[in-house]
Amino acid sequence: MKNQDQISVIGFSTNPVITYSPLVMSVSDRAVDMHLKVSAPVNGTKLPIVILSHGHGASTYLSSLRGLAPLTEFFSSKGFIVIQPTHLDSKLLGLDTTGPEGSLFLKSRAKDVHFILDNIDQILATIPGLENRADKSQVSAIGHSLGALTTGMLAGAEVTDNLTGETISLTEPRLKAIVMIGAPGSPEGLNGDFATTNYPILKGINYKTMSLPTLVINGDKDINLNFSNVENWRADAYYDSSAPSSLLTVFGAEHIYGGVSGWDVAETSDESPELVAFVCESILAYICSAMDPNDDSWKQLQKDFENNPNTKARIDIKS
Repeated sequence: MKNQDQISVIGFSTNPVITYSPLVMSVSDRAVDMHLKVSAPVNGTKLPIVILSHGHGASTYLSSLRGLAPLTEFFSSKGFIVIQPTHLDSKLLGLDTTGPEGSLFLKSRAKDVHFILDNIDQILATIPGLENRADKSQVSAIGHSLGALTTGMLAGAEVTDNLTGETISLTEPRLKAIVMIGAPGSPEGLNGDFATTNYPILKGINYKTMSLPTLVINGDKDINLNFSNVENWRADAYYDSSAPSSLLTVFGAEHIYGGVSGWDVAETSDESPELVAFVCESILAYICSAMDPNDDSWKQLQKDFENNPNTKARIDIKS
């Protein structure tokens, strides 16, 4: 496990990676076929799997399987198979945002991950030589922004649809680790006119029902008045949940955490490849400990932060 000083230096692995895209799958009752991107290291066996859930945002391509490139490159180079779906809310698809699911397609987003897990054999078999190299018992999910709410739903968060009154519950216990980066907070702090007008379904979030261990990542400068003026609003999933969870508070980080949604993109207000590397390495420590009870990377990282007067983050853990 790297210490904090080493983490702060950008240094993604030079291990070669292959990418297969698009992998197109027909899904019943889905408005369009599911398009996936699968990335994996050229070498290695018993490869764990990470499913990435992109955000919503104003961008056309970042909110699709083309987004989250820094996370994809990092985890695939570290020995993970990375699977990325394009969710139905992506502007790339141009679907009707006034339909029964509204503009965020929250239910479909969580169901996309269920579908991937249900069909993991077929997905891996499509890519020559990959199926027998995967450890299908070790699957994690990471989401950013609306993708973080998606992974939160997989951890047990419920969302009540403002249009239908349906309470959406799609917990996914097959996941070994769940990570939420910059998730929307609870309805109590949702006081921005833009969000309450355009995304009323966010008023129906209930993180108190979360039952699976989760890492919640919050930037202490991640404040967007379109959504909330409450400090640390995006940490609510940690505080509201009764599940054993961890909170990584990243000092100085804004909503894109140095650029996790893509390299050199216009939406990044705090451009920092070093911060991206720091966040990636921190997530890796959490996932490694979640997959292996004997791995103490996460607790060691917490101690490192506590003992460093120039720490870049703080870890809180509740059991």
